[in-house]
Amino acid sequence: MLPRQNLLEGSRSPAELGALIDLAEQALRTWQPRWSLFVAAAVAEEAIERLGPLSELSLASDGGWPQAERRRLRFNRRQPGGEEAPSDDLVPIAALELAGNFLFDPAEASDFRSALLAAGADAEELGDLWVHGDRGAQLLATPELAERLLEIAAQGPWLVRTVPVQVEPLAIEQLQFPSRRAPKRLNSVEASRRLDAVASAGFGMSRGRMVELIRAGVVRLNWAAVSSPSRELVVGDRIQLENRGELMIEAVEPTKRERWRLVMLRR
Repeated sequence: MLPRQNLLEGSRSPAELGALIDLAEQALRTWQPRWSLFVAAAVAEEAIERLGPLSELSLASDGGWPQAERRRLRFNRRQPGGEEAPSDDLVPIAALELAGNFLFDPAEASDFRSALLAAGADAEELGDLWVHGDRGAQLLATPELAERLLEIAAQGPWLVRTVPVQVEPLAIEQLQFPSRRAPKRLNSVEASRRLDAVASAGFGMSRGRMVELIRAGVVRLNWAAVSSPSRELVVGDRIQLENRGELMIEAVEPTKRERWRLVMLRR
């Protein structure tokens, strides 16, 4: 048995981490690999940090593409010599195209997720999802959910907002992933340390638009939901923006003119 109490102590997501510990124990007991459903980036990060160092356990993660935020974790037992027990390396992830003409009724990723949940999907079955211009969206999901969605779409029109959507299977190699920049260190001088001011500078968008995104719930601070644009940031804070990556605050210093000089790492 794993030292559950020690592993859970101080966890940001104890329920989710506890479920992953259960899978890890199954892998250790049966010598067979176990895959989790999709977990949020914060949960995956914490699980890798806490379970990864365990000597008998091998842990891997995959979300369908290298920069995936939502990921599935694989637990496997190591043999006495340190080698992994034989396992199937195929990642149980399917890709789908959610195609429709959104030119006159633009949809955001949250609209597609809401429609998927209304159609019977569980949140844990959904991987990364990104809008594909005005032509719809692309989705990574469990194979079981992909099969159900294809069956639903075959029965008649499926709507996202007011737009009929076709569901089509794709090979992961056919996906057009969101563009991600290489890690970049940024320097900026701001009038305040407010979340909206710093994040707008770091992500390169207007402050008004950043306020909208924060209030819409797609911005996270240190992996936690945040709804207040006025939150003041400190060194070490990490800002996550859905499908746009992460911004880490590396340095904050006051200037002689009562402003703030910031060094940020965007990745």
